[in-house]
Amino acid sequence: MAPVSTTQRTVLSGARVVLPSGVVENGRVTVDGGRIAAGGTTEAAGTAETGTFDLSGHTVVPGFVDIHNHGGGGASFTSGTPEEILKGVRTHREHGTTTVVASTVTGEMDVLAQRAALLSELVEQGDLAGIHFEGPFISPCRKGAHMESLLRDPDPAEVRKLIDAARGTARMVTLATELPGGLDSVRLLVEHGVIAAIGHTDATYEQTIEAIDAGATVATHLFNAMPGLQHRTPGPIAALLEDERITVELINDGTHLHPAVLELAFGSAGADRVAFITDAMDAAGFGDGHYELGPMKVEVKDGVARLVENGSIAGSTLTLDTAFKRAVTIDRLSLEDTVQAISVNPARLLGQYDRIGSLEPGKDADLVVLNAAYDLVGVMRKGEWIIRPF
Repeated sequence: MAPVSTTQRTVLSGARVVLPSGVVENGRVTVDGGRIAAGGTTEAAGTAETGTFDLSGHTVVPGFVDIHNHGGGGASFTSGTPEEILKGVRTHREHGTTTVVASTVTGEMDVLAQRAALLSELVEQGDLAGIHFEGPFISPCRKGAHMESLLRDPDPAEVRKLIDAARGTARMVTLATELPGGLDSVRLLVEHGVIAAIGHTDATYEQTIEAIDAGATVATHLFNAMPGLQHRTPGPIAALLEDERITVELINDGTHLHPAVLELAFGSAGADRVAFITDAMDAAGFGDGHYELGPMKVEVKDGVARLVENGSIAGSTLTLDTAFKRAVTIDRLSLEDTVQAISVNPARLLGQYDRIGSLEPGKDADLVVLNAAYDLVGVMRKGEWIIRPF
């Protein structure tokens, strides 16, 4: 669906609006020139040129921000052409994700460097918000849907090779920091302004604390691809949940995490330290069937992606509008906490909260309109309607 341009000043009125200060009933959001001009209840309706639209019974929230996404709409960010990648981006935009970071999976170093160069061009032209390298610097004990023969220790020189190939667009690298070179690689990433994420790890509690002290700030899809929480060997989960320096990624699709586990994470970390992600692969928004995730064969059945070879879960088919609805209707999270996890926190992690992540004056007009059942009915990105709610 092509974006619908709106050149006039637009007022969305009568909706429940989720602002940083709280939820405003019967509120309004004013958009002008691709940016938020005002949000709340106090602004007048505007001039005769203003398009005012009644969204009574709806909820308006900031556009979603996904920092861990491998593709969608039948297109893979790991192997697709630029045209295919843009198709995947459009698919997620139609589900409310107005900001997308492209994630890769484990591959040969030269192939990953080439992929970084291609993806960096799409970042530079504004279609992507950055690159996330998930692998190859991960533990073979917790490899998940990554090819073991291609895994390697996180040699800082090789980590640097990927950063350089991304030409300033690398945003995050997932590492098993307990491997040789792991802590030095964390320090290297911090030095270059790249998020060091702990994931696909077999680290102990103590080793995880060392990595956090070295500068790691994100837990890649917490609970998944790491040792479970044990009462005598707490492992990485306890260290990641308890440390205020860590933001924990959660995949809220009902498959990766039981609702009780999600509640545990929110209760331990607090809403200001959670980032909802999709970890989506190319089947997201596309349907069941057979796919490839890097060099791995994947079968998607009933919306669940698994490796053909061993049945391991292989990412997800989740879109963030589904994660949002599940959060407020099944997990019983408040609107404020859900927006914090799905828009505010990931925008802050990317260093882009000055222009995305909330409905504040001066920020990009990225927003999502939900009906009374919290189904998505409208998406605006930079003042252009991707899906019109009226």
